[in-house]
Amino acid sequence: MSEKKHIARAAGVLGGATILSRIMGMVRDMVVSRLFGAGFATDAFFAAFQIPNMLRRFFAEGALTSAFVPTFSEYYTQRGVEEARALANVCFTLLTIVMALITALGIIFSPQIVHLMFPGFATEPSKLELTVFLNRLMFPYIFFVSLVALCMGILNTLRHFFTPAISTVFLNLAMIFSALLLHNLFAVPIVALATGVLIGGVLQLLLQLPVLWNKGFPLRPNFNFNDPAVRRIALLMGPSIFGVGVYYLNITVGNILASLLPQGSVSYLYYAQRLFEFPQGVFVVAIAQAVLPSMSRQAAVGDMPALKDSLLFGLRLTIFITVPAMVGLIACATPIFSLLFMGGEFDFAKAEQCGRALVQYSVGLTCVAMVRVLAPAFYALKDTRTPVITAFVAFLLNLGFSLLLMRTMLHAGLALASSLAAFGNMLLLLWLLRRKIGSFGGRSLFVASGKTLLAAIPTGMVASYLLSLADWSQPGAKLLKSGVVTVSVTAAIVAYAGLSLLLKSQEAGEAAELFKRKFLKRG
Repeated sequence: MSEKKHIARAAGVLGGATILSRIMGMVRDMVVSRLFGAGFATDAFFAAFQIPNMLRRFFAEGALTSAFVPTFSEYYTQRGVEEARALANVCFTLLTIVMALITALGIIFSPQIVHLMFPGFATEPSKLELTVFLNRLMFPYIFFVSLVALCMGILNTLRHFFTPAISTVFLNLAMIFSALLLHNLFAVPIVALATGVLIGGVLQLLLQLPVLWNKGFPLRPNFNFNDPAVRRIALLMGPSIFGVGVYYLNITVGNILASLLPQGSVSYLYYAQRLFEFPQGVFVVAIAQAVLPSMSRQAAVGDMPALKDSLLFGLRLTIFITVPAMVGLIACATPIFSLLFMGGEFDFAKAEQCGRALVQYSVGLTCVAMVRVLAPAFYALKDTRTPVITAFVAFLLNLGFSLLLMRTMLHAGLALASSLAAFGNMLLLLWLLRRKIGSFGGRSLFVASGKTLLAAIPTGMVASYLLSLADWSQPGAKLLKSGVVTVSVTAAIVAYAGLSLLLKSQEAGEAAELFKRKFLKRG
């Protein structure tokens, strides 16, 4: 099987598993919005959860994966299974010790961390106290999910993608059932949701271990911390934390500044991020995780043409998927909140505020997605310096735009600032990568982007017109709203697919061919 087919197949498996996870995540957020709304308690929970979640994105899914996968892939392809297994056990042992220490420190210094990250809460002592308590309760989540990320890196290198992708379903299920079944047991009901986070982290880790055992990689203690590969991974991880995690750092900066804005702002941004991350989780992360092992193997054997080919394929596929998703999110912003979240403690005014933030986040969807594919290309080439430089520039852009735009646009300005920063980061990475490895199909990428835009813009117009036929401020009417959204999304997908084929988009042709092979080969 060619590397392109491996990438497409892996992305398909990851995407399918992640769709289920994201659907459960959407159900979880609907439950949370109905039970707790958007205000005092949810601001405290989302702020508290932001801290271990930020560490997960920076450390576990970002730096650890980007540093571990290329090194482990090199050992597995060049030194054999035994040495790769030993490296996995050493890393697992060391990571367990380090994350236990970090978890303990996080619990002890939780008041100081919350004060630093959410200074606006200082004006409401009761909200600050609740945030500190919830943060202490949920901080062990970073311990479990970091070990999950290591397991994910091993399994992805072995070309097993389904189990790591499906594991977040168990986090969402734990949070849903804890919120529904336990919220009446606590004096502060939202504590039940934090309990679900902790239970979900344990379940995620337990899911990985039997699969690793079956793949011949049972994790056991190994204290050989002098292994040169461990030092190499550690050296790669430092810069990777900032390089891969800049988008999430910018989101975190937005939440810090949102704590200074009117009550509910932290919650508005959280709900908007959740919908914004739906296409990211289903498609972008799937593509990035599928491309990284391929590029790492190609870099390990010095096959630069193949690496460029994999990179270009990943970028084109990313653009083909995310541009229409961006247009769709902009068109559906307020309607989707009206459909999914309105009811109970969540009224139309809150849906509008969340929709404003979602529009501004969505503007940067393709840029964020491109960064997720471009940055790992540097790490596959053992270059950790360049992504750090571009990430620092993006961080400064985000901070500057945030301070400027929040004055007039409030929380929506913070969302737009993160999109502008992602655009700057993407441009810098493209330019510097071309200087590093030479041309990797820029003209082809430009043509593909043009065709995608030509197909996506009319698609957005179709969706906007159909959505305008319903009154989204009306409470209830779920059946009518569901019908309008379903018809609008279906019409948009059909229009985009048809226009893409008409424009002879290469990605559309490959998708159509894949569909024929999968579903029509028996016809």
